[in-house]
Amino acid sequence: MNLRPSTLAGIALVALLLAALATLIDAQRLGATRMASLTARTALVARLELTDLSLFTEARYTRHRALADLHSPFQDHPFSLEHFPSGSLLPPPTHLTQARHEALDREAALPR
Repeated sequence: MNLRPSTLAGIALVALLLAALATLIDAQRLGATRMASLTARTALVARLELTDLSLFTEARYTRHRALADLHSPFQDHPFSLEHFPSGSLLPPPTHLTQARHEALDREAALPR
């Protein structure tokens, strides 16, 4: 039997979708079994008072996300582009995206 290329592409697409679905089902199954281990690790981190995980070694605002300030990525120039790849992989820390930082321009007084 001679199949058209579009039929082969459709079969490949269905096979890939089934494989992706199988990985999601497996992740759900493993997540339920590993919850006890995660709870034990969380308690260990709290008991030992460990600091944040260092994910990247490039810049100080990607090494320690909890210690990043508002202007760390722009320390060279206010309009400079991000030159570390890890800076585009992670979102800003949650303490920098809270509403208390939005009104900084209204709280600052202009020098006279």
